Parts: sequence; structure tokens; C-alpha cells
Amino acid sequence: MANNDPKAKKPRQIDVLDPQDDSVIDQVPRHTAQEMHEAVGRAAHATERATRMPVHERMRVLRDAADYVENHRQDFVETIAREGVKTINEARSEVARAIWTLRLSADETRRIVGNTIAFDQRPGSENRFGYSRRIPVGVIGAITPFNDPLNLVCHKVGPAIAGGNTVIVKPHSATPLSALKLAEAFEYAGVEEGILQVITGDGSDAGDALVTDERVRMISFTGGRKTGTKIIQRGGLKKYGMELGSNSPTIVMDDADLEQAIPMIVGGAIAAAGQNCLHVQRLLLHESIYERARDMFAEAMSRIRYGDKRSEDTDMGPLIDRAAADRVEQGIREALDAGARCLTGGERDGNFLAPTVLENVPDTAEVAVEEVFGPVTCVSPFRDEDEAIARANAVDYGLQAGIFTSNVDTAFRIADALECGGVMINDSSDYRLDAMPFGGVKGSGIGREGVGYVLNEMTEPKVYCFNIRFPRGWT
Repeated sequence: MANNDPKAKKPRQIDVLDPQDDSVIDQVPRHTAQEMHEAVGRAAHATERATRMPVHERMRVLRDAADYVENHRQDFVETIAREGVKTINEARSEVARAIWTLRLSADETRRIVGNTIAFDQRPGSENRFGYSRRIPVGVIGAITPFNDPLNLVCHKVGPAIAGGNTVIVKPHSATPLSALKLAEAFEYAGVEEGILQVITGDGSDAGDALVTDERVRMISFTGGRKTGTKIIQRGGLKKYGMELGSNSPTIVMDDADLEQAIPMIVGGAIAAAGQNCLHVQRLLLHESIYERARDMFAEAMSRIRYGDKRSEDTDMGPLIDRAAADRVEQGIREALDAGARCLTGGERDGNFLAPTVLENVPDTAEVAVEEVFGPVTCVSPFRDEDEAIARANAVDYGLQAGIFTSNVDTAFRIADALECGGVMINDSSDYRLDAMPFGGVKGSGIGREGVGYVLNEMTEPKVYCFNIRFPRGWT
């Protein structure tokens, strides 16, 4: 019988499961809160060495780590495909992006620059001259999700090291192996002890210790909105970077090229089995093309091949675990009970859920207003631009949106009116360039990722002002 006592002693190891069949593929340490505090101590001790690391050395470390990942590409691909939800082809794409993210971090290191300041803009300051430079934040805690277990770690580690910080990664307990392998890449690159650590453990224990330790000056978190809110409440006064998901809309106007649009929307709906913050969760179709576009989309979704992640022919993998599958299945059931109609999908086999298309979904249904994080898309018609915009903005999320139209004026009008961090025109919501500013408004988070932009967050401006008439005799 399972021991449900929260105070019961937990095993010292975490089983890493393949979500495809729940088989154990490895074990990692279940580090305690005390062990996390010890790791923070090592990171704090290493901050001076990290700060003193010259730019060319930071660049070299990042480039060598990228080379290591590239030279061990297949090992990283197989690790992602085993521990996570991605197919082998999706895993290949993630590894390629991770390599580029590390190299981009190396390139951005040389762009950490300050500004001269015109102190003489105020009367009485004519003899003052100064500038600002950017200095490291210090110890950074990086808490990463399961859906991109390598590249999203690179998005935190790369800029942190580029900025001269120390960083502790607490990876998701379901997918820690990719982060541990990345640590091997940095060890190979010669990063000094304490500058980068990967500490595995439970969020409620090791993760909470990382968040609440006052020596940690910034938390960079990618995950759910509820968890992000708790982190801010628990963490207190420090910097935060928060990417908290979304409920992304894609709008298809009556002049859109459906032959171009539908395949791109399908791709955005099933990537990582919908466990993706940019997932096309709401598909808004102009009423004049609604039935045709709806049927094209549902038919294309019905042809998605899901199953063995390591098969070259598989389009979509499983949900991360049974609890996630239960949650998404329950959301579908609640929508159907409230009057929604299932056009395709809805079937479940273990942790696999067929790509699902729902219509007539009530606006109050959870799959319509919250982040579903599964392969479920709700389709609905709209009359005109104003209604499309209103429906797109109706939820308390705002990460990205997509628009398909042949009219550039329409594209600009709708893009300007959408409340979100990014608008993809003639693309689904599910597009991201690792160099662009990435983040959202409302409940979708705080700040921006994207290597150059988060690097700015992971450094602080420091002002140097010289009064050139004091002291006397200055030469």
C-alpha cells in the first residue's frame, strides 16, 4: 500500500521514467534542502571568480560547451527522446537549437556594454563625467521545465555564464538527464568549480531552498503560473524572470491561404504533444471559411501518427506522466459535458492522448480559459476583426498569437490590438527564434527570454561618476 503521509521519509533517489511506458531508465539523487543550501554556498563562494573571468574566457567556455554538445549530438538526442515527451525528430531539432543557443550566448558576451552619461545636462554638473557598465547579478537559480529539457536549460545557463554569474540549475524531476549531460559539456569546457551546478531534487524541498535562500539574487523560472506565483511569494526581494505559459490563439482571416495555413497550425497544435507554451490552443476562424477550414484542420489532425517516440514515422509522443494525461482527459470530458463537440481525437491509451479538436466549447470551460498543456485545440468562428481581437484577448494570458491573412493592413491592425508578447503573421503562435525577445503579458510572465535580452536581466547597471575638479591636484 502506498504511503501517502507527506512527512514520510522519501527515497534518496528519483526514478527517471520513460513517459512512453513508465519504464525506469535511470536514477538521480533526490537532493535535500540542506544540500541545496550547500550548493548555494559553493556558488556564492565562486562569484568572485566568475566575475573576474574575462570576456574572451567566457566566450571560449560557451563555444567549447557547444562543440561538446555537437560532437555528442546523438547522445543528447537519445536522452531527450528517452526521458521526455519529444519524438526522435523533435529531439534532433532541440539539440540543434541548444547548440545555437550556446553559440549565440558566446557571441552576445562581447556585447555587454554600458553608456557614457551626459552629467552636464543639469546646471552645476558641468565638470562631471561618467559612464555606466553592467556587472553580474551574482548567484542565479534556474528552474527548468520538462518540455524542453536541454534548450531551455541552455537559455538560462548560457546568458548566466556570459554575464559573469554563477548558476544553479534545478531541472524538472521528470527530465533531469539532459541538464546533467549539459553540465558534462561545461565540465569538458573547463568551467571552474561552483560556477555551474545541476542539483536534482523535489521542487517542494530542494527547489524551495533555492528560491528562499537570500544569497540567490535572481530566479529564472519557466513553468506553470501557479508555481511561478508561489516562487515570487516565497522568494521575496530578488530579481525574477518568469515565463509562465499561455493559452495561445491563432486567427485565420477569410483571405488566408488555407493550404499554407492548416499544416502550420497543425504543427503548432501537436508539437511536444501540445506540452508547449506556444501550443495552438484556440483556433479562431472567420465565419465565411469556418466550415471548410475547420474540416481541413480536423482531418489533418486525425492523420497525426502518435506512438513510439523513437520511430522516424511518429509525429507525436506521449504526455509526461499519468497525472498529466488524467488532467487533460478530464478537461476534455468537462468541455463535452458542457456542450462541446469532439471533431476528432479524445481517445487515450496510457500516457498517449490522440490529437483532439473541439468546437462549441463554452467560454467558461477550463480548456478555453486555462493552459491545457496537451494536444487539444478549440475551434470557433468569428464575424469580424473586432470579435476576433476580443476573443483572442479574453483570457488572462498573453504570450504569443498567430494571424493568417493576405492583407498587410489587416495584419498590422490585429497585431497592434492583440495583448501579447509576440505576434506571428502568416504563422501559427508556435514559432520562436532563440535570439528574439520572448515572453508575455498578463498571466504569461515577467520579463523576456532570448539570449541577448535575458543577459541584460542577468546583469545590473553600475554608474561611475567623476568630478574632475576634485580632489585638487588631480592629474
